[in-house]
Amino acid sequence: MAFEPGSTEVVPALATEVPEPEEDGTIYTFDLREGVEFHDGTPFDAEAVVFNFERWRFTDNEYHTGGGSQSTNFSYYSSLFGGFDDDSVIEEVEAVDEYTVRFTLAEPQGPFLRNVAMSAFTLASPEAIREDVEGFWQNPVGTGAYEFDSWDQGSTVRLTANEDWWGSDAPEAEGGGGPNMDRLVFRSIEDNTSRVASLSGGELSAADGLSPDDVPSVDEDENLRVDTRPALNVGYLAMNNDREPFDDPLVRRAVAHAIDMEAIVDSFFGDTGQVASNPMPPELPFFNDEIDPYEHDPEEAQRLLEEAGMPDGFETDLWYLPIPRPYLPDSEGVAQAMQQDLAEVGIDVSLETREFGTYIDETGRGEHGMAMLGWTSANADPDYHLNSLLNSRNATETNAQNISFYRNEEVDGLLDGARATADEDEREELYYEAQELIHEEAPMAPIVYAEPPLGFQNEVEGYLMNAGGDRMNNVEFSGGS
Repeated sequence: MAFEPGSTEVVPALATEVPEPEEDGTIYTFDLREGVEFHDGTPFDAEAVVFNFERWRFTDNEYHTGGGSQSTNFSYYSSLFGGFDDDSVIEEVEAVDEYTVRFTLAEPQGPFLRNVAMSAFTLASPEAIREDVEGFWQNPVGTGAYEFDSWDQGSTVRLTANEDWWGSDAPEAEGGGGPNMDRLVFRSIEDNTSRVASLSGGELSAADGLSPDDVPSVDEDENLRVDTRPALNVGYLAMNNDREPFDDPLVRRAVAHAIDMEAIVDSFFGDTGQVASNPMPPELPFFNDEIDPYEHDPEEAQRLLEEAGMPDGFETDLWYLPIPRPYLPDSEGVAQAMQQDLAEVGIDVSLETREFGTYIDETGRGEHGMAMLGWTSANADPDYHLNSLLNSRNATETNAQNISFYRNEEVDGLLDGARATADEDEREELYYEAQELIHEEAPMAPIVYAEPPLGFQNEVEGYLMNAGGDRMNNVEFSGGS
């Protein structure tokens, strides 16, 4: 499955159509495209689908490994499908025939098709994995419009057009068309100023992760334009509930009220951001718009600290991201503003950061007091946000996605119940109640829903921003190949 370009609707990709749920939502049968090959010439068929899902699901599978030193050990599978092995909601993936594959679920799962459409579950060549499972992450082999050429780690990734791409003749509404260029080159430029200078100087065709401060100068350049992605994300401040004093919801609410989120969003996001109220963006279904952002109220923050037995405040650390992210293009600046606000109520904050991979690893092990991070919707379903970020199941000892380490059995029950039904009215009721409880307990302080700006040369056309990841197959560049 994939997402319709510019939309959050699920459409077929390597399957020929979106399957209807069978047996009360516990069976999905996918008819697959025939004649598709992976980039290494391995046939794509039902057995390839079975291979990939069994690799992800079974911890004793010999290929349940790989991914380099910063691998998340298939945490997306565990998070979205309920765990590995017998914990997985997927009970069986069966090749019915060469081009038909059937999924049997232990119980209905509301976001199942949206989960399958996520880029995390892109299908890989079984042959390439068997040849070198440990090195596959450095030489990936898929079925897409562009195939991997080379990777200069930390600098450049090069892709070349797949002349035999199955999607060339597929409808654009299903992500088809192209590829229209001979090659794509992705460059990693961590510094915002350098990235904009490279775009303005014509060294880049497009630049992602623009700082909102840079938008006016790009917009004013007659050779450039600015587009924004929908705000399918949330930037947040996680408070480590496993560490004192953040094990006390009074303290967590005090922190939330002490920080002037409106001033932060105005200063660092301008027109490209909206103050967040919930851990999921308002573009998603079942968003509870009756919940307001935490009000900036230092007096209330001090009252809550006194009630928690900490009238003089406390000391803690606040980690900020070392690189720009779509939801936090200037994490250090935001951290400094938070530090000043918290100081006014007696909370003495030391600022810390790490190299990005180390940051993700160490916050995933709970080594922080407070830490800024964000989440971008990869399947346009609240399950991906709320279950990933706040279910106890994802507050693991390592590779935690729930870096607030929030554990609440009632919230878990609501989130699990909403996941395990396809009834839209029931899902809404459960998600609304869960959002109310989460707001009251304040395991994290939502910061912003951001509309990430991208800069383009005017010659670039056909760049499609998608829920499951931007699509490059339709991109055209009149300035060259």
